[in-house]
Amino acid sequence: MKVPMGIRRLRWKLGRRCTLLFVLFWTVCWLLVATLFLQVHRSVFSERCTDEKSRRILAGLCHDYQVGMLMGDLCEDLCMAGKLMYQRCLYYERGKKVLQATWHGQPIVLKSKKEAFSSFQPLDLLNDEVEGSKDFPEEELLLMVAIEVKNVLGLEISNSTMGPLWSGRRGPRWKVQVASMWSLLQQEEYIYFSLLQDFSRHVLQVLGSCGHFYAVEYLAAGHPQHRTLFPLEEAAGIPLVSDQGQAKAINNIALSFLDMVNHFDNDFSHRLHLCDIKPENFAIRSDFTVVAIDVDMAFFEPKMRDILEQNCTGDEDCNFFDCFSKCDLRVNKCGAQRVNNNLQVVSGSSGC
Repeated sequence: MKVPMGIRRLRWKLGRRCTLLFVLFWTVCWLLVATLFLQVHRSVFSERCTDEKSRRILAGLCHDYQVGMLMGDLCEDLCMAGKLMYQRCLYYERGKKVLQATWHGQPIVLKSKKEAFSSFQPLDLLNDEVEGSKDFPEEELLLMVAIEVKNVLGLEISNSTMGPLWSGRRGPRWKVQVASMWSLLQQEEYIYFSLLQDFSRHVLQVLGSCGHFYAVEYLAAGHPQHRTLFPLEEAAGIPLVSDQGQAKAINNIALSFLDMVNHFDNDFSHRLHLCDIKPENFAIRSDFTVVAIDVDMAFFEPKMRDILEQNCTGDEDCNFFDCFSKCDLRVNKCGAQRVNNNLQVVSGSSGC
């Protein structure tokens, strides 16, 4: 039966209108989802770094110091004497706050995993202590410190090794001292830098702390837009006017990268894996020694194996940032052994 021309035109118009409505609906939904994702991404991962907020954070830190909630060897200089002065905000990332300051005229960096002292988990041992008791259970405290370090590093460490983390010296404000220390021990980077600084020239030096903020040396950080990866003249403190001088500096940096990789692979009781290798996570000293300045994604071998050994359906499920494993399809489990290494990733990222 032949369909009249008018009905065919009506069907065509209705079909076209339905198609247009579907496309419009899909576009609106996509825009809503994209907008929501961008808002969540910005708020969670890339909070805006401003001087106003940074000054407010430090003002809150000093308020907590002045009312006796926290302490540290830098608090007096930061909050009272004016010897430690805020300069600028470097970056905020996943709650982490990184600020540049000067201390006695020298540039330093202030770091904390979280903004406020109250955001850190308090030590239950302090609440359990009998008010007015002078016999603080120091053995229990050392055990708690050792457990916290093991959770972070995946390593057992002796009491003698914990010196940089806990001196054991009792001050007049013992509970405040312990509470401040405990906020620092909940920050993986602080533990790494504190324990490794006496054994490695390739990690930052910890200069002191105030509450949950700790200070490290300021170095010339890398950036992918730098032709030489690092600002050579800023690091050296003098202009490198000749091509020969620049070439020598670049050669020294490449050799230092290789030395760092060999050092992290062989000079500790377990290999130290770097799982987030990018220029911004490294810096150079004035002698062009390469230094790891962000070790949030650095793991010793036992912790690395725990991280990699996850369920999987393919090799792509076994990639943890720059650290890769293989999926065993017989048991749908990632292998605990990393299949690439620090040298391969550094060479690909730095151009060594």
